[in-house]
Amino acid sequence: MSWHQPSSSEISTIINNSKRIAIVGASKDPARAAFFVLTYLKSSTEYTLFPVNPKEDEILGLKVYHSLQEIAEPIDVCVVFRRHDVLDEVLDEAIAAKAKVFWMQLGIHNDAVAERGVSAGLTVVQNKCIKIEHARFHGGLHLAGFDTGVITSKRLN
Repeated sequence: MSWHQPSSSEISTIINNSKRIAIVGASKDPARAAFFVLTYLKSSTEYTLFPVNPKEDEILGLKVYHSLQEIAEPIDVCVVFRRHDVLDEVLDEAIAAKAKVFWMQLGIHNDAVAERGVSAGLTVVQNKCIKIEHARFHGGLHLAGFDTGVITSKRLN
């Protein structure tokens, strides 16, 4: 079985059927995407969130885990904000934690890791932002400045 980017329908299913999400590489730096995405998911969703970062103890009032193995609950989605050179290591942890989905955030892409994830039975998403995808299916794109109504493709008479 080889990797393919999940379709919009498959991504919608992931977004709507998941309950527990680990954010590997979570950050408390408000300038980082890992902080913004965690903030959005915490404030706009019902997911149980598990920030993972070996250098932090708490972010946004959430306990931070130093590795995926510290999380006692099953993980539906492992969202990854880590460098390309450590993706194999993060995938190994996700496999050991029995995560269902390995989601590499926008700008993160590695076909070899994706193939290995699929071979291990995970659904793998690459180079997509879980915040944007969640907002796309739940009407929240305006929260990031999208869908403001300022620019429209509708013909104005």
